[in-house]
Amino acid sequence: MADQAQFSDLAMEYMPALYTAALRMTRKPADAEDLVQETYLKAYRAFASFELGTNLKAWLYRILTNTYINTYRAKQRRPDIADVEDVEDLYLYHRLSGEQSASLGRSAEDEALDRFTDTDVKAAIESLPDSFRLAVLLADVEGFSYKEIAEITDVPIGTVMSRIHRGRKALQKALIDRGSTRGLVGATDEAR
Repeated sequence: MADQAQFSDLAMEYMPALYTAALRMTRKPADAEDLVQETYLKAYRAFASFELGTNLKAWLYRILTNTYINTYRAKQRRPDIADVEDVEDLYLYHRLSGEQSASLGRSAEDEALDRFTDTDVKAAIESLPDSFRLAVLLADVEGFSYKEIAEITDVPIGTVMSRIHRGRKALQKALIDRGSTRGLVGATDEAR
């Protein structure tokens, strides 16, 4: 059992990461701040039931995710303007941003993907259904294992694996569709 006096020492280091995740979930800074505040309030109140030595980060993410699902998902909000700053640390963005351009023998697909803008990538991610988007973000951005994501989202591990797989496929299709519209992807690429 954890002592609430230890809460700030142990949990506060995760606040920036939780805010980033909350911003991706809610898509609005003010809503993300509210979500993180609510998460920390709930975590503080329940901290006595937290078992020291277990994964505090996963425990906080589970509270964040459940709070989002219970409070914000039903509202189905979309941002008024695209804020590219919250996309900068996305795994997919880094992959597409040209960091790998120094490597020789890059595929034609990698070359085409370099031409996508931050807005393209963010729009593709936001086009995913909530359950797929959340699973992909927790896996590919936050780096959680399938087991941890299953615990955070309170669904079976097989469902997590399916959502990540289907989410990545939907993300790929969304990027291909956007690329096709902009003339970045040829007709042969669309058939995949």
